[in-house]
Amino acid sequence: MGCLFSREQRQETQTNATEEEPKKYSWDKREKLDPKDYTIEKLSGETVGRIPGTVKGQQFIIRDNENCNIYIFDHSATIQVDDCKNCKIFMGPVKTSVFVRDCENCQIAVSCQQFRTRDCRKLDVFLHCITQPIIEASTGVKMACFQYSYPELEEQLKSAGLSIYNNSWSTVHDFTPVPGENNFSLLPEDVKIEEFLPIPTTEQFSCMKIDTNPGNSVVPVTHGSRRKPATESCLAVFFNDGNSVNRVKQFISEMRTKQPGCVLIQTKEVNMQAAEAVRVFGSEAYNTVVQQGPVIGLEYNGEDCVKHCKEIVASISQGSSEMVFVTQSPELAAEQVENFYNYADMQMAV
Repeated sequence: MGCLFSREQRQETQTNATEEEPKKYSWDKREKLDPKDYTIEKLSGETVGRIPGTVKGQQFIIRDNENCNIYIFDHSATIQVDDCKNCKIFMGPVKTSVFVRDCENCQIAVSCQQFRTRDCRKLDVFLHCITQPIIEASTGVKMACFQYSYPELEEQLKSAGLSIYNNSWSTVHDFTPVPGENNFSLLPEDVKIEEFLPIPTTEQFSCMKIDTNPGNSVVPVTHGSRRKPATESCLAVFFNDGNSVNRVKQFISEMRTKQPGCVLIQTKEVNMQAAEAVRVFGSEAYNTVVQQGPVIGLEYNGEDCVKHCKEIVASISQGSSEMVFVTQSPELAAEQVENFYNYADMQMAV
């Protein structure tokens, strides 16, 4: 025979059950986050920010600040910048989007997947952006290539999943163009980022080892969509053998110091298949190596740049010249550059 409880006993049992603490499981050890730790707002005339290891990929908000210097030296998931005036803002790698709204007379440096402005006036932006930057209802926007370095930056870029070789900083799309006017332009090629965003000197950032020399920038500084200085271009493609990234860095450094007349126009990191390799390189010789991992393509421009690129590749290859493709002749360069970057752009759009 079942055990029967009075109404009062049932109510007491239900009350006790309700008051029991929620069960805790061993796998649920998520740290409780305070939104204030990931927000900078309503400040005036201050130098503030976050040092490496304090954001750790969380979402961040910057809003309602005036005459401030703001530095986020860590990677984040996404950043929103709203209603800021006369501010200088550095943002470390952002995994997804940076949205800047209702801001005026600000200088910004950022590395991100997507960059977008709306209802902004007079922005100077030093940008590393994987996709095409977008401006909307904005005027006086000036762009330059991201140029910055500190010891933790390269690892932060990896944590955010951003390739330093995929940078569309100069291919701006204006959603709200005005006939006869330009809402955006490019800053001069010899622009110095420290003249727009000074290196912070406050105690909070005393541990930072910041380098703004363009030649030491973690993200390669490219010429972008500016008019090319010469008629001759060259395509150099580095195949993945576990050491290709180091080889690319050495190549860019050697070209900068030994052949300053040759300008790095654009870079791209992309996966390739054999069929595309034949079309781009005009040979089946690279069908196997292209399938070993992402390839890194560089376009240079300048007088005799094909010759100079070949010389630098030969000097750094050390028996691995087959892991680098260089345009065979100036006559073939334009077509090979176009084929490679058209293919890369299509892959990025997928």
